[in-house]
Amino acid sequence: MPKWLEVGALDEIPRLGARVIETAEGDIALFRTRGDAVFAVQDQCPHRQGPLSQGLVHGNIVTCPLHNWEIDLESGKALPPDEGCTNVYATRIEDGMVMIRLSGS
Repeated sequence: MPKWLEVGALDEIPRLGARVIETAEGDIALFRTRGDAVFAVQDQCPHRQGPLSQGLVHGNIVTCPLHNWEIDLESGKALPPDEGCTNVYATRIEDGMVMIRLSGS
């Protein structure tokens, strides 16, 4: 059964930046957009497992710092012409706290 995990305050994630959390499912990168939307993806680019958390955020996209692959933060999919996908996690904000939904119990 999926569970929600509180991972910290929204203000702890810089705008157009990221924060990494360690979970039993691996490292997850939390991204905050200019408009305060929060996305959570596995912290690995599908290309060469580059740390997406160190990439540049623009809109709802992060650019991998290793080879400039662009990853859609909503779907986890690489933008064309590249192909591949990283895991995404549902997020929600409650009373200024960020929560993500993990698949494990």
